[in-house]
Amino acid sequence: MIKTSAIKIIRSSTVPVSLDILLKGQLQYLNQFYNIKAVSGKGKNLENVKNREGVEVIELEMQRQISPMKDFISLVKMYFLLKKEKPTIVHSITPKGGLITMLAGKLAGVPVRIHTFTGLIFPYREGFMQKLLIYMDRLLCASATHIFPEGDGVKKNLIKYKITQKPLEIIANGNVNGIDTEHYSKAQISPEIISELKNKYNLKDTDFIYCFVGRLVKDKGITELINAFSSIKEPNTKLILVGRQEPHLDPLDEKTIQEIESNPNIISVGFQSDIRPFLAVSDCFVFPSYREGFPNVVLQAQSMELPCIVTDISGSNEIIQQNVNGIIINKKDEEALKQSMIELKNNNNFLIHLKQNTRNNIIEKYSQKLVWESLHQKYEEILHQLK
Repeated sequence: MIKTSAIKIIRSSTVPVSLDILLKGQLQYLNQFYNIKAVSGKGKNLENVKNREGVEVIELEMQRQISPMKDFISLVKMYFLLKKEKPTIVHSITPKGGLITMLAGKLAGVPVRIHTFTGLIFPYREGFMQKLLIYMDRLLCASATHIFPEGDGVKKNLIKYKITQKPLEIIANGNVNGIDTEHYSKAQISPEIISELKNKYNLKDTDFIYCFVGRLVKDKGITELINAFSSIKEPNTKLILVGRQEPHLDPLDEKTIQEIESNPNIISVGFQSDIRPFLAVSDCFVFPSYREGFPNVVLQAQSMELPCIVTDISGSNEIIQQNVNGIIINKKDEEALKQSMIELKNNNNFLIHLKQNTRNNIIEKYSQKLVWESLHQKYEEILHQLK
């Protein structure tokens, strides 16, 4: 298909890291067919988008927190930007960026206004804050013409809380960008890298290694994970934690921190720009999070042929099929987590069975090519309806 410069699409997010990380490669792909522009706050991540994706970027500051005066200023700026640019489509991700973009888009007369919900906050809030967040998402949806939940769990909550009565469409099989299965492949990690990693962290060939990747916060189930692992009295077991703590946002309790620091079998490596070597050296991925939209890290682990233990939450329970490519447990169920971890260590036939159903499932249902092509097809369908 020949790119038509007359069809301009603006993709927006509250902060540029969302465009940089969540939509990596997608904007470059879509720019083959349309005139893609990216709008978000300023910063290194926005420069990354410009250089890597080859699209024009526009700085427009938006606050993640609720800030009425600053939000109004951002709304006015977005309105004038859209009046100037005259895009055919605006497509937003992230809550605040979505609300501002959809409202401004409607006021500016943009024909197609799409928002992708990558996760919802209000189901996990209470009282006035929950009511306020619900109102904001209802206003967002009222201003949008098309709404794409990232997965089935997000879709069900939008319906349950009566956020909108508009059609809710999931692109492909879910997930906002899909997985680069060539990048997330054990074949990309050389034996030398594995050997170097084992030597650095004193890992033996006889060790059974569990791995977690994500923020080390309560919300990710780290307390339950540390307690479960520490109570496993099996020999030759290790737990690798990839990620940093966030003491100012969601701090771990002192007991959990002390156990992480003092247990010789727990290896906390901090944030890593490349998580693949840690996944490649592991035997099982453990992700006991309390809430997600559609967790990329579970897709990445599966693409690296790792059976997963996950909690029964949105996204995770869509990627993992019970006893097919992993195990699903109730969130905050420390005993079930412990028993599942022991089961995968001691039942090698079961472990092999799960492993065989990991990577192919990701390739078939969540590859980037599938997600990108599905989104392109949806754009074309919407544009055709405008004619």
